[in-house]
Amino acid sequence: MTDRKPVRRLVAVTLDEASIGRSSPDIEHERAIAIYDLLEENSFGPAGVDGGPYTLAVSLADGKLVFDVKHEDGSQVVTHVLSMTPFRRIVKDYFMICDSYYDAIRHATPSHIETIDMARRGLHNEGSETLKERLKDKLDFDFDTARRLFTLISVLHWKG
Repeated sequence: MTDRKPVRRLVAVTLDEASIGRSSPDIEHERAIAIYDLLEENSFGPAGVDGGPYTLAVSLADGKLVFDVKHEDGSQVVTHVLSMTPFRRIVKDYFMICDSYYDAIRHATPSHIETIDMARRGLHNEGSETLKERLKDKLDFDFDTARRLFTLISVLHWKG
């Protein structure tokens, strides 16, 4: 028996470098981990499209979120453009709490860090659910994939 990965998955993810603002080392670390984790384990595919695996390019264009999905060979599958409006508050709050979390790691008690981390995970989950809702009937992906994609969206949106 071979250990084969499913075909309805992502094998490459790129972020538009022009969309990414200058980021702190903590944000760059989050982005690198999200991409690594996403490629290691994901469930992803365009709704109603057989085949795969897929590549995904994520960018911002005219204030909108762009998901460009292609087959592994580079042939176009679909592009989805979403308004960033539903994500703006969540992303803003998420990065405020992330800043508090990274500061707490350096200076706070373990119980204080845990409290902040719970709030951070709650906002992250909210963003992930919003992403799943906005792309339902367009892209199929599981919650863990949504969490990693939300991290990437946050990095694109954050110009810190």
